[in-house]
Amino acid sequence: MLKRPARGEFVDFYHTYISKVPEGDIIEILRTQCDETVALLAGIDELKADFRYAPGKWTIKEVAGHMLDTERLFSFRAMTFARNDPGPLPGMEQENYIQNGHFEQRPLADIVEEFRLQRQANILLFRSFDDEVTMRKGTASGFEFTVRALIYIVAGHERHHTLILKDRYLAG
Repeated sequence: MLKRPARGEFVDFYHTYISKVPEGDIIEILRTQCDETVALLAGIDELKADFRYAPGKWTIKEVAGHMLDTERLFSFRAMTFARNDPGPLPGMEQENYIQNGHFEQRPLADIVEEFRLQRQANILLFRSFDDEVTMRKGTASGFEFTVRALIYIVAGHERHHTLILKDRYLAG
């Protein structure tokens, strides 16, 4: 079972995400999260998917698209470093990704299905890594990460945004 990353394996900003990951087998956590997130988003109708809880905030579709883009980006970083390519890799300007993702033009169901497939591919990839591979390091956004830190960031980022969806978009 993959151990939780220690401070120093990631920049402090990402502690917020990693701290949201419960104890346990990270692969099983990723699998369970996927099922829960897909069920949460699948229960939202297309009209509600364009809802913003405040002016200037993302719509539900944009949050789902951000989760998808970030899932893909951090898993790419993990794969790159696992393959012993230390980078450096560029950062991600999330507002540019939202603006150019055109999520408002897509059915929410398509975004959700793409997230599900991406997560399933990530689970297979991450499951293939042994302990030595998960301790490999690389640089992204100007900061050093281990592969295992990136795996935990994937899980923590998803958890962070599903909590926001529940609290700010779907409550009441």
